[in-house]
Amino acid sequence: QVQLVESGGGLVQAGGSLRLSCAASGRTFSSYSMAWFRQAPGKERAFVASISRSGRSTDYAESVKGRFTISRDSAKNTMYLQMNSLKPEDTAIYYCAARDSAIATMTPWDYDYWGQGTQVTVSS
Repeated sequence: QVQLVESGGGLVQAGGSLRLSCAASGRTFSSYSMAWFRQAPGKERAFVASISRSGRSTDYAESVKGRFTISRDSAKNTMYLQMNSLKPEDTAIYYCAARDSAIATMTPWDYDYWGQGTQVTVSS
C-alpha cells in the first residue's frame, strides 16, 4: 500500500501560481503511475494531469494545458503540480492518486490510492 498526503493549496489571485505536492509513503513510490484530479463544489471529480511510472509520459486536461506541469521526484517520493496563470475556474479541491501500473489514465476509478485533498481557491 501507499499513503498519499497533498500540500501546497491556498488562496491566490487570478494570474498567480501555486505548486502542489503529493508526498508518498509506504510501498515504493516508483511502483506507481500518478495523477492529479480536482473536484469543484457540485461537480464530479475531474482529471487534471497524469504521469507514468517512469515519468517519461505525461498527459493533461485540455483546460490546463500550457498552464500546469506535472512532475515527480523518486528520490523524494513526491509528485508535484506546478500551476501557473491560475483562473477562478481552477478553484477546487485537488487530489493526488496512485495507480499500481506503469501506465497512467484519466479515469478516477482506475486509481487505487487517494490523498485527502488540498483546497485551491483562485479569486478574480
